[in-house]
Amino acid sequence: MDWDKLRIFHAVADAGSLTHAGDKLNLSQSAVSRQIRALEESLDSTLFHRHARGLILTEQGELLFDATSAMSKRLDAAAARIRDSEEEVFGVLRVTTTFGFGTLWLAPRLPKLYEQYPDLNIDLMLEERVLDLPMREADVAIRMKEPSQADLVRKRLMTVQMQLYATQEYLEENGAPEELEEIADHRLISQTPSAPQVGASAAMVRHLMTYNPRSLLSVNNYFGVLQGVLHNLGIGVLPDYVTQDFPHLVPLLTDIETADVPVYLAYPEELRHSKRVAAFRDFVQDEIIAQRKQLKQMGKL
Repeated sequence: MDWDKLRIFHAVADAGSLTHAGDKLNLSQSAVSRQIRALEESLDSTLFHRHARGLILTEQGELLFDATSAMSKRLDAAAARIRDSEEEVFGVLRVTTTFGFGTLWLAPRLPKLYEQYPDLNIDLMLEERVLDLPMREADVAIRMKEPSQADLVRKRLMTVQMQLYATQEYLEENGAPEELEEIADHRLISQTPSAPQVGASAAMVRHLMTYNPRSLLSVNNYFGVLQGVLHNLGIGVLPDYVTQDFPHLVPLLTDIETADVPVYLAYPEELRHSKRVAAFRDFVQDEIIAQRKQLKQMGKL
Protein backbone atom coordinates (compact mmCIF):
# COMPACT_ATOMS: atom_id res chain seq x y z
CA MET A 1 0.00 0.00 0.00
CA ASP A 2 1.13 3.51 -0.83
CA TRP A 3 2.41 5.32 2.28
CA ASP A 4 1.11 8.67 1.11
CA LYS A 5 -2.38 7.26 0.61
CA LEU A 6 -2.27 5.70 4.08
CA ARG A 7 -1.25 9.06 5.55
CA ILE A 8 -4.20 10.75 3.87
CA PHE A 9 -6.58 7.95 4.91
CA HIS A 10 -5.45 8.32 8.54
CA ALA A 11 -6.05 12.07 8.47
CA VAL A 12 -9.55 11.61 6.99
CA ALA A 13 -10.46 8.88 9.50
CA ASP A 14 -9.18 11.03 12.37
CA ALA A 15 -11.03 14.15 11.19
CA GLY A 16 -14.19 12.40 9.97
CA SER A 17 -14.33 14.80 7.06
CA LEU A 18 -12.61 15.21 3.69
CA THR A 19 -12.64 18.99 4.08
CA HIS A 20 -11.08 19.03 7.55
CA ALA A 21 -8.47 16.47 6.53
CA GLY A 22 -7.65 18.55 3.47
CA ASP A 23 -7.18 21.65 5.60
CA LYS A 24 -4.82 19.73 7.89
CA LEU A 25 -2.85 18.26 4.95
CA ASN A 26 -2.96 21.46 2.86
CA LEU A 27 -4.70 19.58 0.05
CA SER A 28 -7.93 20.27 -1.79
CA GLN A 29 -11.01 18.22 -0.94
CA SER A 30 -11.00 16.74 -4.45
CA ALA A 31 -7.36 15.65 -4.12
CA VAL A 32 -8.09 13.96 -0.80
CA SER A 33 -11.18 12.28 -2.26
CA ARG A 34 -9.18 10.94 -5.24
CA GLN A 35 -6.55 9.42 -2.94
CA ILE A 36 -9.21 7.72 -0.79
CA ARG A 37 -10.96 6.29 -3.88
CA ALA A 38 -7.62 4.99 -5.20
CA LEU A 39 -6.85 3.34 -1.85
CA GLU A 40 -10.30 1.72 -1.75
CA GLU A 41 -9.83 0.44 -5.29
CA SER A 42 -6.40 -1.02 -4.49
CA LEU A 43 -7.87 -2.82 -1.46
CA ASP A 44 -11.12 -3.69 -3.22
CA SER A 45 -12.95 -2.53 -0.07
CA THR A 46 -15.12 0.37 1.05
CA LEU A 47 -13.39 2.19 3.89
CA PHE A 48 -15.99 4.86 4.68
CA HIS A 49 -19.77 5.17 4.86
CA ARG A 50 -20.60 8.57 3.43
CA HIS A 51 -23.56 10.59 4.70
CA ALA A 52 -24.57 14.23 5.17
CA ARG A 53 -22.99 14.56 8.62
CA GLY A 54 -19.57 13.28 7.57
CA LEU A 55 -17.72 10.01 7.18
CA ILE A 56 -17.96 6.87 9.31
CA LEU A 57 -15.45 4.05 9.07
CA THR A 58 -16.63 0.70 7.81
CA GLU A 59 -15.46 -2.48 9.53
CA GLN A 60 -12.61 -2.69 7.01
CA GLY A 61 -11.86 0.98 7.59
CA GLU A 62 -11.67 0.41 11.36
CA LEU A 63 -9.11 -2.36 10.80
CA LEU A 64 -6.97 -0.11 8.62
CA PHE A 65 -7.30 2.84 11.02
CA ASP A 66 -6.08 0.66 13.91
CA ALA A 67 -3.03 -0.20 11.81
CA THR A 68 -2.31 3.40 10.76
CA SER A 69 -2.79 4.60 14.36
CA ALA A 70 -0.17 2.11 15.54
CA MET A 71 2.12 3.21 12.71
CA SER A 72 1.64 6.85 13.64
CA LYS A 73 2.54 6.20 17.27
CA ARG A 74 5.65 4.26 16.29
CA LEU A 75 6.70 7.05 13.95
CA ASP A 76 6.15 9.58 16.75
CA ALA A 77 8.35 7.43 19.00
CA ALA A 78 11.07 7.29 16.36
CA ALA A 79 10.90 11.05 15.84
CA ALA A 80 11.10 11.58 19.60
CA ARG A 81 14.20 9.39 19.85
CA ILE A 82 15.84 11.26 16.97
CA ARG A 83 15.09 14.60 18.61
CA ASP A 84 16.40 13.29 21.91
CA SER A 85 19.80 12.71 20.35
CA GLU A 86 20.29 16.46 20.65
CA GLU A 87 21.86 17.96 23.76
CA GLU A 88 18.95 20.23 24.65
CA VAL A 89 15.74 19.21 26.41
CA PHE A 90 12.85 20.35 24.22
CA GLY A 91 9.69 19.17 22.53
CA VAL A 92 6.50 17.59 23.86
CA LEU A 93 6.50 15.14 26.77
CA ARG A 94 3.16 13.40 27.36
CA VAL A 95 2.71 12.65 31.05
CA THR A 96 -0.22 10.72 32.47
CA THR A 97 -1.21 10.36 36.10
CA THR A 98 -4.32 10.28 38.25
CA PHE A 99 -6.52 13.36 38.56
CA GLY A 100 -5.75 13.70 42.27
CA PHE A 101 -1.96 13.44 42.04
CA GLY A 102 -1.84 15.55 38.91
CA THR A 103 -3.87 18.44 40.29
CA LEU A 104 -2.77 18.38 43.94
CA TRP A 105 0.92 17.44 43.69
CA LEU A 106 2.36 17.59 40.17
CA ALA A 107 0.78 20.62 38.49
CA PRO A 108 1.68 23.10 41.28
CA ARG A 109 5.35 22.08 40.91
CA LEU A 110 5.61 22.33 37.14
CA PRO A 111 6.71 26.01 37.14
CA LYS A 112 10.08 24.85 38.51
CA LEU A 113 10.43 22.38 35.65
CA TYR A 114 9.65 25.08 33.07
CA GLU A 115 12.21 27.37 34.69
CA GLN A 116 14.86 24.70 34.11
CA TYR A 117 13.68 23.72 30.62
CA PRO A 118 11.73 26.56 28.99
CA ASP A 119 11.61 24.72 25.64
CA LEU A 120 9.96 21.64 27.11
CA ASN A 121 6.20 21.27 26.57
CA ILE A 122 4.29 19.05 29.00
CA ASP A 123 1.06 17.46 27.77
CA LEU A 124 -0.50 16.45 31.10
CA MET A 125 -3.20 13.77 30.77
CA LEU A 126 -5.13 13.29 34.01
CA GLU A 127 -7.34 10.21 34.13
CA GLU A 128 -7.79 7.10 36.20
CA ARG A 129 -7.54 4.82 33.15
CA VAL A 130 -4.09 3.27 32.80
CA LEU A 131 -2.76 4.38 29.42
CA ASP A 132 -0.76 1.99 27.26
CA LEU A 133 2.83 3.25 27.36
CA PRO A 134 4.33 0.68 24.94
CA MET A 135 1.68 1.75 22.41
CA ARG A 136 2.72 5.39 23.06
CA GLU A 137 -0.57 6.62 24.46
CA ALA A 138 1.76 8.55 26.78
CA ASP A 139 5.52 8.86 27.31
CA VAL A 140 5.66 8.79 31.11
CA ALA A 141 3.18 7.59 33.73
CA ILE A 142 2.97 8.22 37.47
CA ARG A 143 0.65 5.65 39.01
CA MET A 144 -0.49 4.53 42.44
CA LYS A 145 0.55 0.91 41.85
CA GLU A 146 3.36 -0.93 40.12
CA PRO A 147 2.75 -1.09 36.37
CA SER A 148 1.98 -4.55 35.04
CA GLN A 149 2.88 -3.86 31.41
CA ALA A 150 6.05 -5.43 30.06
CA ASP A 151 8.99 -3.54 28.55
CA LEU A 152 8.69 -0.60 30.96
CA VAL A 153 11.39 1.10 32.98
CA ARG A 154 9.86 1.66 36.42
CA LYS A 155 10.98 3.41 39.58
CA ARG A 156 9.26 3.51 42.95
CA LEU A 157 9.04 7.16 43.98
CA MET A 158 7.37 7.13 47.40
CA THR A 159 4.45 5.76 49.35
CA VAL A 160 1.21 7.53 50.17
CA GLN A 161 -1.21 7.01 53.03
CA MET A 162 -4.80 8.13 53.34
CA GLN A 163 -5.56 10.47 56.23
CA LEU A 164 -8.50 12.39 57.72
CA TYR A 165 -8.19 16.19 57.55
CA ALA A 166 -10.24 19.24 58.51
CA THR A 167 -9.65 22.96 58.85
CA GLN A 168 -9.16 24.62 62.22
CA GLU A 169 -12.24 26.72 61.53
CA TYR A 170 -14.41 23.65 61.06
CA LEU A 171 -13.05 22.03 64.23
CA GLU A 172 -13.61 25.16 66.30
CA GLU A 173 -17.25 25.16 65.27
CA ASN A 174 -17.91 21.41 65.32
CA GLY A 175 -15.31 19.96 67.65
CA ALA A 176 -12.54 17.46 66.83
CA PRO A 177 -13.37 13.73 67.00
CA GLU A 178 -11.11 11.86 69.38
CA GLU A 179 -12.62 8.42 68.78
CA LEU A 180 -13.86 6.84 65.58
CA GLU A 181 -17.38 6.64 66.97
CA GLU A 182 -17.51 10.46 66.99
CA ILE A 183 -17.49 10.47 63.16
CA ALA A 184 -21.26 10.09 63.64
CA ASP A 185 -21.32 13.78 64.66
CA HIS A 186 -19.62 15.07 61.50
CA ARG A 187 -19.96 15.38 57.76
CA LEU A 188 -17.61 13.04 55.89
CA ILE A 189 -16.14 14.17 52.56
CA SER A 190 -14.72 11.43 50.37
CA GLN A 191 -14.41 10.11 46.88
CA THR A 192 -17.58 8.67 45.40
CA PRO A 193 -17.50 4.95 46.28
CA SER A 194 -18.07 3.97 42.64
CA ALA A 195 -15.27 6.23 41.35
CA PRO A 196 -11.93 4.63 40.43
CA GLN A 197 -9.54 5.07 43.37
CA VAL A 198 -6.78 3.32 45.25
CA GLY A 199 -7.85 0.36 47.36
CA ALA A 200 -6.59 1.92 50.61
CA SER A 201 -8.91 4.90 50.16
CA ALA A 202 -11.94 2.77 49.31
CA ALA A 203 -11.28 0.50 52.31
CA MET A 204 -10.91 3.46 54.65
CA VAL A 205 -14.14 5.06 53.46
CA ARG A 206 -16.05 1.78 53.81
CA HIS A 207 -14.74 1.46 57.38
CA LEU A 208 -15.70 5.02 58.26
CA MET A 209 -19.18 4.55 56.83
CA THR A 210 -19.88 1.85 59.40
CA TYR A 211 -19.87 4.63 62.02
CA ASN A 212 -22.80 6.40 60.29
CA PRO A 213 -21.50 9.93 59.65
CA ARG A 214 -24.11 12.62 60.19
CA SER A 215 -23.85 13.81 56.58
CA LEU A 216 -21.91 12.98 53.43
CA LEU A 217 -20.33 14.79 50.52
CA SER A 218 -19.11 12.47 47.76
CA VAL A 219 -16.90 13.76 44.95
CA ASN A 220 -15.39 11.79 42.08
CA ASN A 221 -11.84 13.14 42.60
CA TYR A 222 -9.55 14.31 45.40
CA PHE A 223 -9.41 17.89 44.14
CA GLY A 224 -13.13 18.20 44.87
CA VAL A 225 -12.69 16.52 48.26
CA LEU A 226 -9.95 19.02 49.11
CA GLN A 227 -12.10 21.98 48.09
CA GLY A 228 -14.90 20.75 50.35
CA VAL A 229 -12.48 20.49 53.28
CA LEU A 230 -10.90 23.91 52.61
CA HIS A 231 -14.37 25.46 52.62
CA ASN A 232 -15.12 24.04 56.09
CA LEU A 233 -17.76 21.55 54.92
CA GLY A 234 -16.50 18.63 56.99
CA ILE A 235 -13.79 16.03 57.54
CA GLY A 236 -12.15 14.77 54.37
CA VAL A 237 -10.34 11.59 53.37
CA LEU A 238 -7.24 12.78 51.50
CA PRO A 239 -3.78 11.49 50.54
CA ASP A 240 -1.06 12.66 52.90
CA TYR A 241 0.92 14.40 50.15
CA VAL A 242 -1.42 17.40 50.60
CA THR A 243 0.28 18.09 53.94
CA GLN A 244 3.16 20.06 52.44
CA ASP A 245 1.12 22.41 50.27
CA PHE A 246 -1.75 22.84 52.75
CA PRO A 247 0.04 22.82 56.12
CA HIS A 248 -2.89 24.50 57.91
CA LEU A 249 -5.04 21.37 57.47
CA VAL A 250 -5.37 19.48 60.75
CA PRO A 251 -4.82 15.69 60.64
CA LEU A 252 -7.40 13.77 62.69
CA LEU A 253 -7.53 10.29 64.25
CA THR A 254 -3.95 9.68 63.15
CA ASP A 255 -3.89 6.24 64.75
CA ILE A 256 -6.12 4.92 61.96
CA GLU A 257 -3.74 2.87 59.83
CA THR A 258 -4.11 2.57 56.08
CA ALA A 259 -2.06 0.43 53.77
CA ASP A 260 0.86 2.15 52.06
CA VAL A 261 0.05 3.09 48.48
CA PRO A 262 3.19 2.86 46.30
CA VAL A 263 3.76 5.58 43.71
CA TYR A 264 5.65 4.51 40.58
CA LEU A 265 7.09 6.39 37.65
CA ALA A 266 7.29 4.37 34.43
CA TYR A 267 8.18 4.86 30.78
CA PRO A 268 8.82 2.61 27.76
CA GLU A 269 12.18 0.88 27.45
CA GLU A 270 12.72 2.61 24.09
CA LEU A 271 12.73 6.00 25.88
CA ARG A 272 15.40 4.95 28.37
CA HIS A 273 17.89 7.40 26.84
CA SER A 274 15.41 10.20 26.21
CA LYS A 275 16.68 13.49 27.60
CA ARG A 276 13.12 14.78 28.02
CA VAL A 277 12.15 11.74 30.07
CA ALA A 278 15.37 11.94 32.12
CA ALA A 279 14.78 15.63 32.84
CA PHE A 280 11.22 14.97 34.01
CA ARG A 281 12.21 11.88 36.06
CA ASP A 282 15.03 13.73 37.82
CA PHE A 283 12.77 16.73 38.49
CA VAL A 284 10.09 14.55 40.14
CA GLN A 285 12.67 12.73 42.25
CA ASP A 286 14.23 16.02 43.38
CA GLU A 287 10.81 17.40 44.33
CA ILE A 288 10.02 14.30 46.40
CA ILE A 289 13.36 14.60 48.22
CA ALA A 290 12.67 18.29 48.90
CA GLN A 291 9.17 17.43 50.15
CA ARG A 292 10.51 14.84 52.57
CA LYS A 293 13.07 17.33 53.93
CA GLN A 294 10.38 19.97 54.45
CA LEU A 295 8.04 17.52 56.18
CA LYS A 296 10.85 16.45 58.51
CA GLN A 297 11.47 20.10 59.39
CA MET A 298 7.74 20.47 60.06
CA GLY A 299 7.88 17.39 62.32
CA LYS A 300 5.42 15.50 60.13
CA LEU A 301 7.74 12.62 59.25
